[in-house]
Amino acid sequence: MRVHVVSDVHGEAEALARAGDGADALVCLGDLILFIDYHDLTQGIFPELFGRDNAEHLVGLRTARRFDEARTFSRALWASLDSDPQEAIERAVRRQYSDLFAAFPDPTYLTYGNVDLPALWKDYVRDGVTVLDGQTADIGGRRFGFVGGGLRTPMHTPYEISDEDYAAKVAALGEVDVLCCHIPPAVPELTYDVVARRFERGSEAVLEAIRATQPDYMLFGHVHQPLARRMRIGKTECINVGHFQATGRPFALAWD
Repeated sequence: MRVHVVSDVHGEAEALARAGDGADALVCLGDLILFIDYHDLTQGIFPELFGRDNAEHLVGLRTARRFDEARTFSRALWASLDSDPQEAIERAVRRQYSDLFAAFPDPTYLTYGNVDLPALWKDYVRDGVTVLDGQTADIGGRRFGFVGGGLRTPMHTPYEISDEDYAAKVAALGEVDVLCCHIPPAVPELTYDVVARRFERGSEAVLEAIRATQPDYMLFGHVHQPLARRMRIGKTECINVGHFQATGRPFALAWD
């Protein structure tokens, strides 16, 4: 059995269409939307609407952790649109989701990232594509558990939830062989981004579940340039499956 795993797709539909090649199933850990590409500020919803210069200024504020100023700046830009900002965002997101969901192979199992809009996914899910959040699925005789979204941060990305709600989803899984989340467990080496030079939020509930139930694997994404890509906690191998938009390569998990 061979399963390919991707995360942080961020609009990369062309590579996503090949991600399942040679695998029995594809697992996607979310962040399908590309809002701003920090490496190419001409790409994404924000620069499409407001141009590269404004995108560069917003990224500069965020990188400097001047989040209040970044929100004030972006609010002024959204207010300048001729159309309703939410409608403009939804139109752009729907264009991306249309391409991305069409690229998923059969079967695909996926959960939400912190920048996704879960309410829209129902319009694009089709046969062979299964969305799971706080739920499990049998894949090749192994029990996979899925927890989507992220925890609340100053970034205020679309699908951030409370620590309590996130912990409830983790608890609902019970014991699994493979724990799949968008965000990592709350371990400094796994949450620190060496390029952004900041800690992303990891989950204490996930860390506690790993220690208590010892799944074979804990797979995640979210941290694009991690200090450590993998770490063993007890018998559990914790693995950052990679920034798919940047690499175009899935992580492969295989067993007899």
